[in-house]
Amino acid sequence: MTGIEVGVVAVILMLALIYFGMHISIALMLASFIAISTLRSPELATRMVAAAANDSLSSYLYGVVPLFVLMGMLVVISGVGRDTFDVFQWLTRKIRGGLGVATVGANAIFASITGISVASAAVFTKVAVPEMRRHGYTPKFAVGVVAGSSVLGMLIPPSLLMIVYGVLAEQSVGRMFIAGIIPGILLAVIFCVVILLLPYLHPRFIMQDKSTLAQEESAEVEETPLSLFLKLVPILGLMTLVLGGLYSGFFTPTEAGGVGAFGALLLALMKRRLSPAKLYQVLGETGHVAVSILFLILAASLYSRMLALTGFPMTIAQWVTAMDLTAYHFLALYLLVIILMGCIIDPVSIMLIVLPIVLPIAQFFGMDMIWFGVITVVAVEIGLITPPFGISVYTVKAALNDKTVPVMEIFKGVAPFFFCMLAVLLILVLFPVLSTYLAYRY
Repeated sequence: MTGIEVGVVAVILMLALIYFGMHISIALMLASFIAISTLRSPELATRMVAAAANDSLSSYLYGVVPLFVLMGMLVVISGVGRDTFDVFQWLTRKIRGGLGVATVGANAIFASITGISVASAAVFTKVAVPEMRRHGYTPKFAVGVVAGSSVLGMLIPPSLLMIVYGVLAEQSVGRMFIAGIIPGILLAVIFCVVILLLPYLHPRFIMQDKSTLAQEESAEVEETPLSLFLKLVPILGLMTLVLGGLYSGFFTPTEAGGVGAFGALLLALMKRRLSPAKLYQVLGETGHVAVSILFLILAASLYSRMLALTGFPMTIAQWVTAMDLTAYHFLALYLLVIILMGCIIDPVSIMLIVLPIVLPIAQFFGMDMIWFGVITVVAVEIGLITPPFGISVYTVKAALNDKTVPVMEIFKGVAPFFFCMLAVLLILVLFPVLSTYLAYRY
């Protein structure tokens, strides 16, 4: 067999193993090991596994993964999510559909610290859904807002997906973070606009009856402006410390993660939310999340080396260029594949599988790698809310623990936000400056 044939078989084998239930990282490593053994020898394949483990995880940059995960977990424990929601609920109390807007706003602020969409979905399912249902919102809208706005956690910096892309594409993680600011704000604003329009365009989708709409508008949060401001101070202080230090160049991304984790620890201790048992739980969950991501990166490193050895990516690049496709034709095909894969595979795995193949093609077309990374992140985020996988949807379902709200109802509720994300993706494709302006300015 030629190298190209081995590469094709390896990719097909890997996808088949994932389809039949094998863990993605194991499937990547197994398919890569078999392909390298076929092309060269089992001894070389074994050495390449060891080299991939050493080279891919020995970098100082990878310390950012567990540090930002730890920071996000500590922020969740500290109760900052509820405090942030209380502030936005008070700010939007006079607006029709205000609690939906409050959920998006609180999620956007929360995302700027956690960087994990699943954490946002879990927190605001507990905080926002009961409050919205109490004020007459339909269950599908209440859970749809939470699941839809949770995707902001992967776009607004710091973002684990931005870290993964930066490493795979050999781009500055700090620059990737900055590039996500305008797209993240744009997505949050469009979410809010749609929520404000829904009571007029489709009132039965958002509210159970008209009387509850008046009840919502007259609802008051029993807080003073001063107490609400004090609730917002901790998370704003942590944001300023981490993101300000990062964007000013005072911290590297890894240092910013360390400072943020320490700040979140102090915040949890000051709020007296961190008992020894909870600290042990947080460290355990951080370890599980970080190790799973790092193991995926290790497997993807071996997968990339295998593909390079077979020459498969370059052959695909030559095949695409021989078809006389324009850059936008390639981009449309690429984004379609990413969105379809998001229906069955988690975002990190999609990036690890696809990027080693498509990055050479994107570079051939002269695409800006920062812009390409932003639209990639938005495209894979769509998979968080699309059936049948929709990890954010299933996170909301698990956190809600309510048999009266089936999974299909959550998917119906998240539909408007799915179309919002498609619209934002199109805008970012047509106007690359939205992704690159801040990245190259600072």
